[in-house]
Amino acid sequence: MALLAAVLAACGSSDARNLLDSIRDGKVILGTKYDQPGMGLQKPDGSIIGFDAAVSEYVVNHIADEMGVDHPTITWRETPSAQRETLIGNGEVDMIAATYSINKDRSSKVDFAGPYLVTYQGLLVREDDETLNSLEDLNNGRKLCSVTGSTSAQNVKAQLPGVQLQEYDTYSSCVEALRRGKVDALTTDETILAGYSNWYPDEFKLVAMTYPNDACVKDAFKKAGAPFSTERYGIGMAKEYPEAVEAANRAIKAMLVAPAGGESPWEAALRENLGDKDIDAFVDRANQPDSQYKLEPDVGDLEFVTAPSTPCEGVA
Repeated sequence: MALLAAVLAACGSSDARNLLDSIRDGKVILGTKYDQPGMGLQKPDGSIIGFDAAVSEYVVNHIADEMGVDHPTITWRETPSAQRETLIGNGEVDMIAATYSINKDRSSKVDFAGPYLVTYQGLLVREDDETLNSLEDLNNGRKLCSVTGSTSAQNVKAQLPGVQLQEYDTYSSCVEALRRGKVDALTTDETILAGYSNWYPDEFKLVAMTYPNDACVKDAFKKAGAPFSTERYGIGMAKEYPEAVEAANRAIKAMLVAPAGGESPWEAALRENLGDKDIDAFVDRANQPDSQYKLEPDVGDLEFVTAPSTPCEGVA
């Protein structure tokens, strides 16, 4: 009987975790990246810094305040991109905020709170490189870096056949190659790039990416001048607990509220972790008349996940 009880207990440990129960119990396990400056980075002392981590901490503490309980003790768990849904489903984390873009496939496996940030694909280039100011400038045998299998780099390659694509295992490896002059640019989400730019002051600059021509990408029409992929980051949680998602959404909305004459906790965390230079540029771009860009998210609005794409209608 004792052995059977132990086996059953072990099996039960794989059940998905309920964030609200964990907060009530005073201990939460939060997933994030450990190797992305500005978003999720583990320091030598084991602590975690970055915007994703700041959002996670705000969310669990806000929920604790709503529940009238003490702020929980946080245990961090590294959550590589390929393992996120598995870690949530196996009950190894309560929630994950790790540059976790919300999309249809992932939404079939986990629930998302948010989005808590909107970002776009961009380029990171050396600060002193005056020859790279737009996506088209890459189409002259220049070397573009991204991680192995990245759709970001493949999207660029499809638009600019003259690009030489260099693939590395990690973004950090791409950044080091860029610093050493082995590649000319790195492409991925702008917020990730801003984190690296802020981590290496005066070494890099961001270049916005727009489609140079009308294009058909994965059977969807992209108009010339439109930004490359729009990514909306969310907090992944188990599907069994929709009330936890609702509580997290309330927390994100509260984080976005700015006091009179001041900045919101959300913007303060963004600037602290990604730096004023790029955030100012993102804000200015979003505020332009008829801008196709935004920065602040529509929390709880996930209609974009199932929204139909514009048909290609014969565009190559």
